[in-house]
Amino acid sequence: MGIAKDLEQLPFWRQNSRGEHRWPSALAIAAMIGLQLALPDRYSVVAWWVLPGFELVIIVLLFGMDPGRVKRRTPVLRRLSLSLIAVASLGTAWAVVRLVQDIATGHGTGSAGQLLSTGGMIWLINVLTFAVWYWELDRGGPAERAAGSDPYPDFLFPPMTSPGMVPTDWRPQFADYFYLAFTNATAFSPTDTLPLSRWAKIAMLLQSAISLVTAALVVAKAVNALG
Repeated sequence: MGIAKDLEQLPFWRQNSRGEHRWPSALAIAAMIGLQLALPDRYSVVAWWVLPGFELVIIVLLFGMDPGRVKRRTPVLRRLSLSLIAVASLGTAWAVVRLVQDIATGHGTGSAGQLLSTGGMIWLINVLTFAVWYWELDRGGPAERAAGSDPYPDFLFPPMTSPGMVPTDWRPQFADYFYLAFTNATAFSPTDTLPLSRWAKIAMLLQSAISLVTAALVVAKAVNALG
């Protein structure tokens, strides 16, 4: 009786729930891999196939060890998940640095259309990268969120403050983190979801800065090339 009462007093988003499906985040990683492969070779850290190859191997391992929904809470799976996004982030960071370098030196940017295409792909890779980071780190990751083990959210989603506006089984899913990353990259600031922890604030600041610099430099260079 006492346990049931304690559960009722917990916020609905902290109560135990079914694990999230892994395929949305895997689809985002697959999209990142596709975009990385579509970029010119000079935007690859090493050989064009190395990082995408590592990412594919880790995705296969994750699905093999914890298929379907994310529910197993083991150090091995956690390290694999973080390694996956770390490898993807390395490719993203290199592409952003190389793009800024090319624009600053005027080397290898190609026509205005090619520059806009390359810049657009790198911008989208940046959005996908941070979406996966937010999903992987908020309250310890999807498995810990399902278990309700961490009482302190890193991001405050609107339904958390207005529980009567959503179903009682609402939980933040990957789509919510993708929306957060996309709006932060376009508005260069939080919109409806607020960062609470310091790491979340720094991550959103970094993402906004990358998006702002990328968009400003690409558009300016493309307009100059058209002129």
